[in-house]
Amino acid sequence: MTVTAAGPLPTTPYDVAVVGAGVVGCAIARELARRPRLRIALVEAQDDVGQGTSKANTAILHTGFDATPGTLEARLVREGYTRLAAYAAETGIPVERVGALLVAWDEEQLAALPRLAEKAERNACHDTALLGPAELYAREPHLGPGALGALHVPGESIICPWTTTLAYATQAVRAGADLHLNTAVREVSPSDGHLLTTSRGTLRARHLVNAAGLHADTLDRALGHEDFTVTPRRGQLLVYDKLARPLVRHILLPVPTALGKGVLVAPTVHGNVLLGPTAEDLRDKQATGSTADGLAALRDKGRRVLPALLQEEVTALYAGLRAATGHEDYRITAHPGQAYVTVGGIRSTGLTASLAIAAHVTGLLADGGLDLGPVREPEPVTMPNLGEAFPRPYQRPDLIAADPEYGTLVCHCERVSRGEIRDALASTVPPRSLEGLRRRTRARAGRCQGFYCGAAVRELFERGTRP
Repeated sequence: MTVTAAGPLPTTPYDVAVVGAGVVGCAIARELARRPRLRIALVEAQDDVGQGTSKANTAILHTGFDATPGTLEARLVREGYTRLAAYAAETGIPVERVGALLVAWDEEQLAALPRLAEKAERNACHDTALLGPAELYAREPHLGPGALGALHVPGESIICPWTTTLAYATQAVRAGADLHLNTAVREVSPSDGHLLTTSRGTLRARHLVNAAGLHADTLDRALGHEDFTVTPRRGQLLVYDKLARPLVRHILLPVPTALGKGVLVAPTVHGNVLLGPTAEDLRDKQATGSTADGLAALRDKGRRVLPALLQEEVTALYAGLRAATGHEDYRITAHPGQAYVTVGGIRSTGLTASLAIAAHVTGLLADGGLDLGPVREPEPVTMPNLGEAFPRPYQRPDLIAADPEYGTLVCHCERVSRGEIRDALASTVPPRSLEGLRRRTRARAGRCQGFYCGAAVRELFERGTRP
């Protein structure tokens, strides 16, 4: 029940070590921590949870309407959608059910919409509807000219991905799991289970879960398996200012291709508008930089979908890498003889499927000989609200009356108070960088990107992290 980022690792063996503290790894650690008999380690190479693919996705809670029917991904996304929607309501993770529109721009795409509606039916998504041009433009009056129709998927939602990952990690740690940050796994060898050689020393575990994301294939090969190869697929995105939010009411999706769901325009729970992502297959698993060509291509596509968006201010841009494997399904495989489970090839739907993946992996571990023991539900958590559709602390007189720090704004673009920054720094899994603080509070994430509040935020951060 500790969070460490330096110093020696414990010498006592763990029952399970989960490698990778992205949204899926944190969900698995939380699920395992519901068994108080087990000793759990969550091992992360970077200095915070959710630092890889999880922090740079499109933040959509998917119904799974367009998954390949009969695949493991289709089942886990469908189950995860229900689980995560309920979990978000319990913990205060912001979710908005805005619905999605798959927009057809030519006759070939229009002809594909009925087939997508049939696929949605096979995936137990029964409320889709085909729209003609008149109804489409009534729903999205700022849509570019020339759209021929759309498929409406009302259940698609937007969610905060950072808060979701943090909620899982918080509950896991409070329930007894140890979170080891700055702990890159360099070698794995058999030794009464697994001996992990890391950047902070050695760690022993009887069972091992590989949720290493972009590096899952490397760890898999270290254990003697050649089941898949991860090709990092870069997705660049543009984030538009909050003044652009009235331009779009739904998630606007293209008709999907083999490379993914394509470039979308979507509102965010933080009040912005996203345009992206690109889909660039690379070799470098560190290539998270943006490119002029990539951003120009996004603008070209955005100009057709929502022309007025291109007149709005860009608040930020970022790029994330997805773990593409060349397979249509997740690569979740149990190796009972090694007391090892691979959780690979988890693409953008991993956020939605995370709780269902965690339950599935826990079942595989039990089938492989792990004695789970009794269940104890984790202590409930209430996460800080980062969503614009719900009252923020500065809008709550009751909070401010009890603690005036919630009424003292530090970041005016995002309306972040001193109280929120203080709470983040004192939380179970506190930030270890200004970027970590940004993800927990939105401080420095607004129009000025910290130009005005940067010094004040840094001072509070340094004061709050001083030994």
